[in-house]
Amino acid sequence: MTIRKKGYTHWEGELKESFLVWFPLTRLGIKLAFQRRFFRLFFFSSFLPALIFLAGIYISERLEDFRFMLKGSPPFLQITPNFFKIYLSSGLFLVLLVLMMIFVGSGLIADDLRFNALQLYFARPLRKIDYLVGKIATLSFFILLLSLVPGLLFILFKLLFAGNLVFLRTYPWLPLAVIGYSLLLTLFFAGYALALSALSRNSRYVSLMIFGIYIASDIVFGIFYQNFHHPYLALLSIKLNLQQVAAAIFGQKPFYQVPWELSLAILLGLMVGAYFILQRRIRSVEVVK
Repeated sequence: MTIRKKGYTHWEGELKESFLVWFPLTRLGIKLAFQRRFFRLFFFSSFLPALIFLAGIYISERLEDFRFMLKGSPPFLQITPNFFKIYLSSGLFLVLLVLMMIFVGSGLIADDLRFNALQLYFARPLRKIDYLVGKIATLSFFILLLSLVPGLLFILFKLLFAGNLVFLRTYPWLPLAVIGYSLLLTLFFAGYALALSALSRNSRYVSLMIFGIYIASDIVFGIFYQNFHHPYLALLSIKLNLQQVAAAIFGQKPFYQVPWELSLAILLGLMVGAYFILQRRIRSVEVVK
């Protein structure tokens, strides 16, 4: 019997560009995040603050039913732009975002560097920008779930519980403020986590850096402020810079008498620095089409 050996047949199809070429990376990143130990418990627990604030909105519209529990009208139950600022920029909420970046973002690039996976990614019709967008989208999915989605739901349920549009007529700019600040949080923390992830091949070291740098910036501020009491020292803290910008976006008075534009400039500068780190650490290869 004659045995025929089939040689390599060159593919003659047409390679088409896809706008969502980065989506498989995002889908994989989200899937791997939920496979991490204790992540599901942390993920669902992170929505508890949003549920508490939502309960506050309901109680604010039904104060007469809760008079036996409340004395007067507590400031927490006054639904103003400050209510949204407190939720989106409180120290607890920002720490939750940092912990989310540790769970989801610490290994996004570090593991690829560790296992030399970049060569496999870029051996396909995948550009560096597609790779970065896929990783950023992974982090954005979780950050926006904690910030943008609850913020818009607060507005929606406030209107539903009130049964009118008075709140939206009073603050017509509030949805844009929620969207704008949520996007700032997303871009900052995504760039922050990815840049640190690109600096090491060990995701544990990255986790320590993500948490350590955030906390250290606040500790350094506390040490200097305790001795010098100068408001501009607030610019040393990542948390305080985010809170200063949040106060400006939601039309509130900043706690420290520092121009909020300086805080925004520092956050933007950190994002630009993260971009250069990613550009330097991630090297693509040419793909012959």
